[in-house]
Amino acid sequence: MGEIVVVPLEEELKESYLDYAMSVIVGRALPDVRDGLKPVQRRILYAMYETGSDWNKPYKKSARIVGEVIGKYHPHGDIPVYEALVRMAQDFTMRYPLIDGQGNFGSVDGDAPAAMRYTEVRLAKIAHELLADIEKETVEFIPNYDNTLKEPVVLPSKIPNLLINGSSGIAVGMATNIPPHNLSEVIDGLLALLKNPDLNIEELMEYIKGPDFPTGAFIVGKEGIKSAYTTGKGLIRLKAKYKLEKEKDKLKIVFTEIPYQTSKAKIVEKIASLIRDKKIDGISEVRDESDREGIRIVVELKREWAESPHTIIKKLYELTPLQTTFGIILLALVNGKPEILNLKEILQNFLNWRKTVIIRRTQYDLRKAEERAHILEGFLKALSHIDEIIDLIKKSETPQEAKEKLIKKFEFSPIQAQEILNLRLQRLTALEREKIILEYEELKRAISHYKKILTHEPTLLTVIEEELKEIKEKYGDTRKTQIIEEDKEEDLSLEERVPKEFVLVLISKEGYIRKLSLDAFSSQKRGGKGALTFSLEETLKLALQVPSDSQLWVFTKKGKVYPLNLENIGFSTKTAKGTHIKNFIPYLEEDISFVLPYKEDAFLVLVTAKGIIKRIKISEMKNLRKSGSLVIKLRKDDYLKSGIVTNGDENLLIVTKKGLTIHFSEKSIGITKKQSEGVLGIKLEKEDEVVEIIGTKEKKYLFTITERGFGKKTPIEEFRIQGRGGKGIIGHSITEKSGYIAGAKGLTEEEDIIIFSSSGKAIRIEDKEIPEQKRATRGVRLISLLPGEYITGISVIQRKTN
Repeated sequence: MGEIVVVPLEEELKESYLDYAMSVIVGRALPDVRDGLKPVQRRILYAMYETGSDWNKPYKKSARIVGEVIGKYHPHGDIPVYEALVRMAQDFTMRYPLIDGQGNFGSVDGDAPAAMRYTEVRLAKIAHELLADIEKETVEFIPNYDNTLKEPVVLPSKIPNLLINGSSGIAVGMATNIPPHNLSEVIDGLLALLKNPDLNIEELMEYIKGPDFPTGAFIVGKEGIKSAYTTGKGLIRLKAKYKLEKEKDKLKIVFTEIPYQTSKAKIVEKIASLIRDKKIDGISEVRDESDREGIRIVVELKREWAESPHTIIKKLYELTPLQTTFGIILLALVNGKPEILNLKEILQNFLNWRKTVIIRRTQYDLRKAEERAHILEGFLKALSHIDEIIDLIKKSETPQEAKEKLIKKFEFSPIQAQEILNLRLQRLTALEREKIILEYEELKRAISHYKKILTHEPTLLTVIEEELKEIKEKYGDTRKTQIIEEDKEEDLSLEERVPKEFVLVLISKEGYIRKLSLDAFSSQKRGGKGALTFSLEETLKLALQVPSDSQLWVFTKKGKVYPLNLENIGFSTKTAKGTHIKNFIPYLEEDISFVLPYKEDAFLVLVTAKGIIKRIKISEMKNLRKSGSLVIKLRKDDYLKSGIVTNGDENLLIVTKKGLTIHFSEKSIGITKKQSEGVLGIKLEKEDEVVEIIGTKEKKYLFTITERGFGKKTPIEEFRIQGRGGKGIIGHSITEKSGYIAGAKGLTEEEDIIIFSSSGKAIRIEDKEIPEQKRATRGVRLISLLPGEYITGISVIQRKTN
């Protein structure tokens, strides 16, 4: 037996407890400042990467992924691993979910997810940015728990995941509670810090306004945010968002967004118990009308309280989880040790990590490029002595002898000699030799670039900057959580406080709708290629700029109209697929023609593809059925093409696909009922049809563009006012090269044009970049198109909006 060592009990307990504490801190509870992940999350993502569960591949059963994780990397129970996987798939928990789940992954009501044998998962597209370049020796790998495999210590992470998705965890003697943030804001902060490392916290807060929760709602006041960003700890107050709805003499308070990590079901239950126990007066009913379109907690007031709802709203905030506090603790692992960090330190740690990753990646790429260049140098040398080399090989007894002779006679390296022996005879053709030379020249340029990154700090910083901008372009979106001031906050509906920003609504031919911030499209010079907007599986149908809280009318080819509330549609990124419009209009069966915003006390002018026009009062459009209401009686082989909302005294311009136009007064069209046919607006030539109808009174130009991208603006004054029903005059000269007219819009000098193509690209062009030309001209190329590519739609957007 070995020698017995006597250790004081107090000392042994102290050491053992500290070992246990550090094990929990480092191995389970706290995220790493570099990739923002806890070990279990990192192992799940890495296991999914290893099994090929990519965002564009088929889903795999969650049970299979959990099995991979616990069998290879995480020697703990399957339940905590599945819980971690579920959280990364919940869009109400993660601001930018890292896992794309199929099946029941729980709900904001606190419902449990389905068992892992029922659900399926794959990596979300953004998760690949966490794993990008992992195969290029960018991170260290350590043995797994049984020393049979290797796992990464940290992920290379192109995204600032710690801030954008936040983290919460309770260790031993410490806890972390980092709220999620907006990716666009965080990247703006990183770019600012990259350019000026001396920025202080207040200056960084110009870019990063505060937390941005996936459930929206409001943060009240900025002091808690400032405290958290400065000291690493702070307390913020969250409030549900509501709006007031009137129905006859009844008033309803409708809560549409609730504080982060609160249960909607418990909120409804709490309000019901307050009514039952008579702790709150004035409420006749509370019900949950939420559906897949969003949260909708309806609190119906008694008639006598309809004129003073704010007293009840204040009580609801005080007595229910509609108002909560969120304690921020910015605690993360830095070099394996827990540290409370301020905002600048978190950002700087991420930038330092990106520098490390890019240096390691570049060293790997340089080594591989130099190895390949060395082989190509051997090929080029061999090609200049090819007859001698072939003769030498033919006379050698064995491959080894041939290799030794090549090294001795021509001074090839062993690697070069082996590759020459492996060379296929087809590489000796003139074309193949040209390819070798081109590849070698390309490699030399790449090697020079890699060396510059490694030796020239500004070049390295430029690479970081470009990659951050690319991430923002791909995944950036607008803020969900508004930050409001504390003073006078009860004087009006919080809904009324939110600025009504303008947004761009896009609808694809396949029926997918998305709502984007206008900032998603930056201006480009004419003739550019544009940036990707749709996936190759989609083609743009239409685009329009409207206020973010608009009520829309969706018109179909068959002459029906359906109501659509834009507030029910969440913001999207440019390249995200969007949501199918049938999620918001379940009865929609026909193809969509166009969409218009609702306006009161106005007129609606509609035009068909064959030039039939009609005008009805907006009052005719009230009480539209969800199953669709007919607004025009169509003639045989005709369909509804375009429409416009007017004030009753507009001048109208119809544009056809063959470039003809007719300009006439709205008052020349009589006012009719919804089910009527209409009258002749323009007499069309054979195979011609209407493209658009435009109101011209407040417009300076007519903008037109052809299918092949030839566009121009023509002063409205060139289009004389005519009588309705004529053949019109030439507005845009059409040629075989230009193709037919693809789109037409009225334009002012304060508006830009966004052009969309069939390959999913979009380009935004300022008014000054569009040439002004006469009526009977072809225009100039505004967007560079590939063979077979064509223009699918255009939209006018205001350069500055209030």
